Amino acid sequence: MIVYGVALLSACLVIGLFLGELLGTLIGVEANVGGVGIAMLLLILVCNLPWFRPLAEGAPGTGISFWSGMYIPIVVAMAARQNVVAALDGGLLAIAAGVAAVVASFALVPVISRLSKRPAEPLKTPEGAD
Repeated sequence: MIVYGVALLSACLVIGLFLGELLGTLIGVEANVGGVGIAMLLLILVCNLPWFRPLAEGAPGTGISFWSGMYIPIVVAMAARQNVVAALDGGLLAIAAGVAAVVASFALVPVISRLSKRPAEPLKTPEGAD
């Protein structure tokens, strides 16, 4: 039931883009400010709410899990399409900000892992697959 995953992803994206436009308007920028990121956080939040878990069991849960897992690579691909040349032309500050964001992200992975209440479960491979 991948359709449920697509529906949930679409709803989160529409809400995230709306909130990004609203945030841009509030701070005086004529652009969407973080709408895709807001949508990603909203998707993660909704998928982990206790009242949502019974809705995401069985076949619908596989579709929701599939699209939840695909969303982050899609966001990375969208970010890769940004105009890197213009950022590099922006000077040393743009390069330093990008490098600092990547370093901070890598540094926070172990910190977030330690904050987890339960250890991550190993991935289950289908029988017969090597």
